[in-house]
Amino acid sequence: MLRGCCLILAAVFVAPAFAQTDADDPHAACAAVGYVPAGLLGKPVALRDGTGAGQGRGQAHEAVTTASRDAQAFYDQGIAYLHSYVWIEAARSFHEALRRDPKLAMAHLGLSRAFTGLEDKAAAWSALVKAEGLAAAASPRERRRIALRRVHLEALDDLGNVSKHVAYKKALDEALAADLDDVELWLLRGNAEEATAAGRGQRGGVASVAFYEKALAISPDHFAAHHYLVHSYEMLGRVDDALAHGEIYARLAAGVPHARHMWAHDLRRVGRTQDAIVEFRKADALENAYYAAEGIPAEFDWHHQHNLDLLATSYQHQGQMHEAEVLMRTSFALPPPLEGAAVNKKEWPGFLLARGRTREAREAAGALVASRFAAARAMGHVALGQAALGEGQMDEARLEATRARQAADEVEAGPWSARSTLLPYLDLLDGSLKLHSSEGPAGRALLIDVEKRLRALPGPDAWMQALFVLESVARTAREAGDWELAEYTARQMLDHDAAYAGAHYALGLVAEHRGDGAAARQSYANAERYWASADADLPELARVRQRVAAR
Repeated sequence: MLRGCCLILAAVFVAPAFAQTDADDPHAACAAVGYVPAGLLGKPVALRDGTGAGQGRGQAHEAVTTASRDAQAFYDQGIAYLHSYVWIEAARSFHEALRRDPKLAMAHLGLSRAFTGLEDKAAAWSALVKAEGLAAAASPRERRRIALRRVHLEALDDLGNVSKHVAYKKALDEALAADLDDVELWLLRGNAEEATAAGRGQRGGVASVAFYEKALAISPDHFAAHHYLVHSYEMLGRVDDALAHGEIYARLAAGVPHARHMWAHDLRRVGRTQDAIVEFRKADALENAYYAAEGIPAEFDWHHQHNLDLLATSYQHQGQMHEAEVLMRTSFALPPPLEGAAVNKKEWPGFLLARGRTREAREAAGALVASRFAAARAMGHVALGQAALGEGQMDEARLEATRARQAADEVEAGPWSARSTLLPYLDLLDGSLKLHSSEGPAGRALLIDVEKRLRALPGPDAWMQALFVLESVARTAREAGDWELAEYTARQMLDHDAAYAGAHYALGLVAEHRGDGAAARQSYANAERYWASADADLPELARVRQRVAAR
């Protein structure tokens, strides 16, 4: 359900583990506890600074029925980790609270929420049942929360059932009527305003914002409210608001990699990509220190690959291709814990195709085709089709387009299905094929439609991915001799991100083709300015400097 972040430097490519068969899958033995082994979730943990937990301003604290101060502190730490999607450490913290007080019903409730984050429905239900078994000794407010969780799990088990989602929101409202000052309830209520009961604060809108603002009114500067407001404002396209809340979240939960990562999200959107790289690097350093200190394999942390991917594309954006390549190789080699992470592996073959390294792109795409996730297999076939098209192998490209759609048909349907993610890429390949055939006008129309659809997707990840897809369309258009589409796409790139050197470069190529030397030189000069920190041997930069010097 989570779609929706870190760095291990590697100089050599390692065969991606996710290309194994299910029998060899390192996660197969962990099915009983989602994708993380039970032993890791139960490991002892210490109280930490910088998580957002505590009884100070802006920190997560929820008084629960226990005589143990340590149990209370570990419970608060677990809640704080839940609000930052740090599922493993949330589970460890709740287990630690139960070691201090085995009768703490709310710690089992927290575990239930952590198990949902870890994609383990059975464990989430089991933890709830344990909480219910201890509820008699809990406070009335805690009993209401435990009862609410049952309604939530019932809705989570049937995400397509709107009535169950409505019932969950109604139950939240009833709980709020009894506990109007309960910050956790207001935060949950904001989560519930998302499209399904699986909302976790990542896909909120106007309605969600109102609930998070109420949480801030009750608990000024509550870090979790700021976190969820970052996501909500990103979905609404209000980047400046998201950036402001992201900076606060990063300050209030300075020890949480995701907090640094979230601020970096929106630094990229306002042209501060180098600042974003600094924050992504801070997230990376925190994660690597954590893995080393706690003995947690990076592959079990969903956030690790996500941060690594965004850091890599930030370097790519700046023309620092050598650093981007190291990061992409590292991310590609890590086994994806979830389907979304597997789909995002597409960035590596896409990068290789953009650099003209077709043979390597084919190898990477082949690894995707061997994935246990159908959505990743579909993306692999798309990449193979693009590679074949670039080599003029039209029949092979058409065959891969067919295979891509066949793999997409195998993707499980549902409210969070990856099918919607795949469709623009399937159409991208189809449009490119048409553009190189007698159906050029139809191909142009389809590719323009793909551009519009990708640009309309909310969120910072989709924003950067759309930019590089636009760049690939511009390249395809030039190769097909469709300079009208090449110019249209270059201007779309510029409108999408005026601080991207590649957009100015693409526009310069168009101007140069039509013989407008002055316009070409101006675009190339702009590209040179935005590639100020690019690799010294970047071929595009060399061409730009040559053209600028030839005025």
